Amino acid sequence: MHVLLFDDPAIRPHLLPFTFTRPVAALRCGILTLAEKWQHRLGVEQVGYLTQDYLQAKFPAGETQGPALVINGAVCPDELLIRQVQALAPGEALFDGELLVAAHLSDATQVAELIQEGFQKTREVAEPVTAIRALWHLFLRNGAEIRQDFDLLTKGRESAPVSDAHTIVYGAENIFIEPGVKIRAAILNAENGPIYLGRNSQVHEGAIISGPLALCEGSHINPGAKMRGDNTVGPFCKVGGEVGNSILLGYSNKGHDGYLGNSVIGEWCNLGADTNTSNLKNNYAPVKIWSHSAGRFVNTGQTFCGLMMGDHSKCGINTMFNTGTVVGVGANIFGAGFPRTFIPSFSWGGSAGFETFRLPKVAEVAERVMARRQLAYDAVEQGIMQHVYDATAKDRVWEKAG
Repeated sequence: MHVLLFDDPAIRPHLLPFTFTRPVAALRCGILTLAEKWQHRLGVEQVGYLTQDYLQAKFPAGETQGPALVINGAVCPDELLIRQVQALAPGEALFDGELLVAAHLSDATQVAELIQEGFQKTREVAEPVTAIRALWHLFLRNGAEIRQDFDLLTKGRESAPVSDAHTIVYGAENIFIEPGVKIRAAILNAENGPIYLGRNSQVHEGAIISGPLALCEGSHINPGAKMRGDNTVGPFCKVGGEVGNSILLGYSNKGHDGYLGNSVIGEWCNLGADTNTSNLKNNYAPVKIWSHSAGRFVNTGQTFCGLMMGDHSKCGINTMFNTGTVVGVGANIFGAGFPRTFIPSFSWGGSAGFETFRLPKVAEVAERVMARRQLAYDAVEQGIMQHVYDATAKDRVWEKAG
């Protein structure tokens, strides 16, 4: 049976800027993306994405004929939910209150119409589901999702040993090391949560790691780094300095000193040396952040909230981000002082003001950066960036003034 993960139209806009460049289910929370969680738990070789037309070439739906499980891409599954989804008979739909969780269709060709028009509720979940409905839900739920994914990925398997004599380990039973990992003179403390070290990842000299932590394939924790817990370093990243309760989705670097807290960093981002994020207001008031869907700042209800940075964005050395800053896609930030707390996609500048980072220049950088990982900034990637560039023009208010 086909498994199709759909972008809930009531949720996707609240997860911009990250969903400008990926479906909701391609977001990473814990060790795995939401799509990978469903794939592993359902035991299927692949899943399809029902997403925006301009993303479909990169994230295909695959086969859309015949019977299918249609699943809300914002929902994080667990064993109980998987059993309920698998028990759905053709024509049945599973809800959590007003939230469509999953449906079993005998003919998946009808799915687009049904998502728009609505499914008829036939079953209610046994327990409320975990759904990523807002940007800050990603880091808030990251620690719990690392624990769930750790149990899922390591069940019945044996970890590679910590073979370095100069590495200090606490809670060894909560550490799992995939093949090809290299650790040198580090401290691994898994007493408060699991530590997962992905295939061919590296932990360098003097790094201090507190669980929960997910270090995904090919990524590095640099010498002297302080990883304070509830952190996910996505695939092929390099991370240094001090990091707490944050997610790097993948292919991004925070290679140097500086603090990153309660933050989510997209793919192909780079934080310059000594970049720092504020995650707590001086008056301890709840943090407000920019909402692309509302077109205004909204109250997160959270005391701690740092930086949300979209794909292909960069910042120069000594950049200071204020509490609850949202950066769009393809921005380049530099200069002294605090930049504004909403930096639109394809911005070039800093606290002194912004101009537009034109798409040809963005493409030049993206080509160089992706080539370093042996990946191409191809026509599909270019098409996505062109769409986002056009869709976010309204946010670059200086263009109207000009």
